[in-house]
Amino acid sequence: MMIQVLKSKLHCVRVTEANLNYMGSITIDEELMDAANLIAGEKVQIVNNNNGERFETYVIKGERGSGCICLNGAAARKVQVGDICIIISYAFMDFEEAKVFTPTVVFPDSETNKLPQGA
Repeated sequence: MMIQVLKSKLHCVRVTEANLNYMGSITIDEELMDAANLIAGEKVQIVNNNNGERFETYVIKGERGSGCICLNGAAARKVQVGDICIIISYAFMDFEEAKVFTPTVVFPDSETNKLPQGA
């Protein structure tokens, strides 16, 4: 049996941009992507702590070290710059594998989206 489990999470990042005129997706600082084990094109769920919105999109790579969290296209309507969001990805795994799997959970600074020293 395959089940879907938490694979990666960027916990409480701050939205830095919302670009309605882009073709869709979320742009994430490449440094944050690496830390959270996310790749370009990966499906993610966005949870907006400020307004309760939950929606799905896909990741595009942002400038490394920029702290960029930009919602693009229609998703830009679901956030305001400055909102705090959680970015979640899931993976399908065999039930037994899922029992021992450890997800990657990253806690960037919620003001700057920078990783803690040594992370």
